[in-house]
Amino acid sequence: MAYLELDRVAKQFGAQTVVDDFSLSVGKGEFISFLGPSGCGKTTTLQMIAGFLDPTRGAIRLEDKDLTAIHPAKRGLGIVFQSYALFPHMTAAENVAFGLEMRKVSRGERVDRVRAALAMVGLAGYEDRHPRRMSGGQQQRVALARALVIKPSVLLLDEPLSNLDAKLREEMQIELRQIQRTIGTTTILVTHDQNEAMSLSDRIVVMSQGKIEQIGSPEETYERPASAFVSQFLGKTNDFAATIDRTAAQARVTAGSWSAPAPAGLSGSVTVSIRPERIGFGDTGLSARIVTRIFQGNHWLFQCESECGPAIVIRQNDGEKQPAEGEAVRLAWRPEDMSVRGGASA
Repeated sequence: MAYLELDRVAKQFGAQTVVDDFSLSVGKGEFISFLGPSGCGKTTTLQMIAGFLDPTRGAIRLEDKDLTAIHPAKRGLGIVFQSYALFPHMTAAENVAFGLEMRKVSRGERVDRVRAALAMVGLAGYEDRHPRRMSGGQQQRVALARALVIKPSVLLLDEPLSNLDAKLREEMQIELRQIQRTIGTTTILVTHDQNEAMSLSDRIVVMSQGKIEQIGSPEETYERPASAFVSQFLGKTNDFAATIDRTAAQARVTAGSWSAPAPAGLSGSVTVSIRPERIGFGDTGLSARIVTRIFQGNHWLFQCESECGPAIVIRQNDGEKQPAEGEAVRLAWRPEDMSVRGGASA
């Protein structure tokens, strides 16, 4: 049985459908990310779970109980907002203790739980500091401690790291995942950052225009995108027009001068998607020319013009000589590294 379940949930504002037919089963202790561009419905879905919005239709259940029938304050959920929403006149300890006070937890227990929560997020000794005297990262930790101190059944995170600089955001991703694994709280994160989703999640729900495009592990969604939207949104990719011919002795998929044994189930015109880091330079393969070569420290980025259109290639900096701009090359990849979409069923 699912711990948290969304069953064909939809949300409409007037004639506009913002979330449509959203179904998801979340296991206890699982870390799920809602990933997609602005306006795709991910925050609206989170707000329906939190109780800030009512679904137009569908059901939301927590441990098989109808969550929509429970007042938001009584759902037992921990929430961290993008703005952190700390009380500026309260100290860090007072901010963290607020939810416990609302739950009538005794003073002695509050003190112990607040101290433990701040220590868990690396803020031991900051109990008496006000938000205005704290960095963005420290404020984010206070907000996280406030959400966790109530021992929530589900932790909801709405773009909590988006206001941090790149280095601090990466550090907080590591800390957040370690904390979540340690305490085992079921967590749902809303983000537009694909790297963040892949770094933190057990599974990713990729959304576009209010609908689910794909649900899968970070590896599954990256390596086997279910749609053109997923392949383009979740990292860089190359899409080449290709054909599958099943009249020959061995069916093959062909893109320009590159070909390989065809996967089962498709024929005719297809699209071959291949990630830039899976493409190599070889003696055979897709004919291309290096247009731009960019050194990025641990890897090289090549922009190429191939016989099937523009292509991006990423090669690790292994100290070997790399092709120069203007040089003719052949692009090749392993059949198992490509994703094939479209075409008629064979």
